[in-house]
Amino acid sequence: MTTPGAPPGRATPPVRAPRDHPVYMALDIGGTKLAAAVVDGEGTVVDRARVATPAGDGNAVLQAAARLLAGFGDAPVRALGVGAPGVIDPESGRVVSATGVLPGWAGTPVREALTDLTGLPVTVVNDVRAMAYGEAHAGAGAGHHRVLHISVGTGVGGALTTGGRLEHGAHGTAGEVAHLLVPERGPVPCGCGRRDHLEAVASGPAIAATGDAPHAGSLLGRALAGLLAVLDPDAVVVGGGVAQIGAPFLDAVTAAFRADALPPLRGTPIVPAGLGTDAPLVGAALLATALAGQGSG
Repeated sequence: MTTPGAPPGRATPPVRAPRDHPVYMALDIGGTKLAAAVVDGEGTVVDRARVATPAGDGNAVLQAAARLLAGFGDAPVRALGVGAPGVIDPESGRVVSATGVLPGWAGTPVREALTDLTGLPVTVVNDVRAMAYGEAHAGAGAGHHRVLHISVGTGVGGALTTGGRLEHGAHGTAGEVAHLLVPERGPVPCGCGRRDHLEAVASGPAIAATGDAPHAGSLLGRALAGLLAVLDPDAVVVGGGVAQIGAPFLDAVTAAFRADALPPLRGTPIVPAGLGTDAPLVGAALLATALAGQGSG
């Protein structure tokens, strides 16, 4: 791949990856940080780095991402997988629509730009879908047929997998949960601007504003009780930065769900993500193996 230059800001220095077998690069684009990794064909992270997301438009973000990836050196990389915020066109890898998490992000041709910048085959999906794919294949969702994956961090997102495959839906929003209506006004706006949506009450910024993780967990659990009556998955996997709070949040999610769910649904497992915050990177890399003809997705 080409070397656009040194990464901006202060990046976590990578640990050099083995050079004796093909590997895949992964990129997780977020509103506050860009995380990158080198991952082997089995989904094991062997090298990682991160840097703060730069100010500017989509082009500035992708230029910084390419510099970060270049820091891994000459690993025998076969393809790049990217998890990116917003609704992503799975055919073109372009951002169809996005909230204000990244200014000027809507319309960004992520696949085309990163292919030009890195010289690698690139596959792009929504960041929560990348997390879901990782968990379905190498994390807490493995062994379950139909899984609803929830990510709670700076925002709230969701994705569905069936038999390990991502469900995109007719408009690319299958599994999305951020905009579910809730019975109270949140302390922060949802990414769409409304305060009566799940993201406004259960996201990381909402919890920071109230200091009440159990209440946020209860609201998420109540929302899941209604949603699972429609989707009826085998399991729910909860990941993202907020899930790292652990029992105070996750126990509240489970208790509220069990109290409000229809009786046949109450035993549905609600489990923490097995890959932690690495899930989007692992999922993006595993999708890249499919792009390179080494798997399916």
